[in-house]
Amino acid sequence: MLALIALLLVAWLVVTVVGALVEGLFWLFVVGVVLFLGTAAWGLTQSSSRD
Repeated sequence: MLALIALLLVAWLVVTVVGALVEGLFWLFVVGVVLFLGTAAWGLTQSSSRD
């Protein structure tokens, strides 16, 4: 499960960087940031609930 969360975080980070670099794709940057933060928060709650 941790590997899946890490993979999703990397994928959202790539989407965020592409959105920031390609002019006119600001929406992709915003979606990437939202998904990255959501996945990170979900991963933190899942890992803290196991302890």
